[in-house]
Amino acid sequence: MMIRIRSRDGLERVSINNPRATVAGLKSGIESQLRVPVQAQILSTNQNLLLAKSQTDLTRFTDMIDQNTRLAALNIGHGSIVYLAYEGERTVAGPAFHPSGSFGKKMTMDDLIAKQMGITHQENPHCELVSFGRDAANAFQQYVNESFAFAVKRCGFMYGTVSEEGKVEVDFIYEPPQQGTEENLILLRDPDEEKMVEAIALGLGMRKVGFIFTQTVSQDKKDYTMSNSEVLQAVELQAEGDLKEWVTAVAKLEVDEDGGAAVHFEAFQMSDMCVRLFKEGWFERDLQEEIDPKLSRMKKDVVVGGKDTKDVDNDFFMVVVKIADHQGPLSSSFPVENRNTPVTMRALKNHLDRAKSLPFVKRISDFHLLLLLARFLDLNSDVPALAGYVQVQTIVPEGYQLLIESLAAAS
Repeated sequence: MMIRIRSRDGLERVSINNPRATVAGLKSGIESQLRVPVQAQILSTNQNLLLAKSQTDLTRFTDMIDQNTRLAALNIGHGSIVYLAYEGERTVAGPAFHPSGSFGKKMTMDDLIAKQMGITHQENPHCELVSFGRDAANAFQQYVNESFAFAVKRCGFMYGTVSEEGKVEVDFIYEPPQQGTEENLILLRDPDEEKMVEAIALGLGMRKVGFIFTQTVSQDKKDYTMSNSEVLQAVELQAEGDLKEWVTAVAKLEVDEDGGAAVHFEAFQMSDMCVRLFKEGWFERDLQEEIDPKLSRMKKDVVVGGKDTKDVDNDFFMVVVKIADHQGPLSSSFPVENRNTPVTMRALKNHLDRAKSLPFVKRISDFHLLLLLARFLDLNSDVPALAGYVQVQTIVPEGYQLLIESLAAAS
C-alpha cells in the first residue's frame, strides 16, 4: 500500500509491502525511501504536529508512539496521510521539494500553515433547521418573480429567533438598498436605516439570523450551487453576523421538462473552515482572470483531497440546512422598502383603512409598516416600545394610535 507522508518538505509517498505493517515498519520505510533516520522521526495522524514550536509541543503527539501498533488499528490504509516531524537535515529527491534545513530555518510559519490548511466537507450544520414565515418568504419571492421574472438578483436580511436546539425561525425580511444585475448583487447599505431595523427587531424579540438572495434564471443552467462571488458575499455576511446558526438562503425559479416553473428555496451555512479562511484573508478577492464560477481561488495553496491547490470547489464550503415553514406572527402586506416604488404615507393610510375591522395592534403588525413609522419616532425609546406592543399583541397606547393616524391623515 502507498502511504502519503506530509512533512515540512511537502507531500511525499512511501510504499509499504506488508498489509499488516506496524508503526515500526512505516518508520523503516520512511528511513529507506525518504532518508529520515528512524530515531529522528515523530509521526502522527494529527496535522497539528507540523505546527509544534518546541520539543515539549512535539511530545504531546503520542498516537503513533507505540512501535508495535498496526497501521490498520490507527485507520491508516492505502492513500492515508501521516504527518512527520524530524530534527536535522536531509537531501530531498526530485525538483518538487526544497529542503528547509532545521525546523523553521528557511520556511516561514505562514508557508507551513499554508501547506497544512486542509479543506474537507463539514458534515453537520450548527443550525438544526430553518423555518420561513410564509408571508415573509412569499412577499420576497413574489416581487422578484412578478417584477423581474428572476432575471436580476435580489437579496434581503432575514430576522427572527434562534431556539436553544439551534432551530432558526425567520419572521421578516429586510431588503436593503441594492443594485442587482443578472450576475452580480451590490449592497448599498444604509447604516441609519439598519439602526431602525435593529431597534424594531429588539422590540419584537428578534435578531438578524441570515441572508437570502435570488439566483437568476440564467444561473439555473450552470453546474454550481453557488458561484464564487455568491460564496464570498455569503461568508462575509456570516462572519459579520457572528451567529453560529447563521443561515444563507437561496431562492431560484426552476423550470421543469414540461415548461412549468416553480420557486424553490435552499438553505446553507458557510462551513467553519470557510469562515476561518475568510477572516484570515485567504480568499482572492481581486481576480486578474476569469475562473470557473464553481471554484473559489485562494491566495495560497490549500490541501484538498490530498492535493495542493489554489482553486477550491464551492461545494466544500456549503453545509446543507433542512427547511420548513410556519405561519409567522407578522403580516407582509405593507409595501416593502427600497423597491422600485418609494413607500409613502399614502400607503400607510390605505393600509390602515383596509384593516379597519381589526384591533389596532393587528393593523400595525407588519415589519415594513413599522420601518416607515420608525422614521418619525425616537429610535431608542418609541421604536422598540411600539414593536414591543406588536410582539405581545397588547393594546397600543392612545398616544401612539393618534400619532400614527395623524401621520396617515397627512398624506
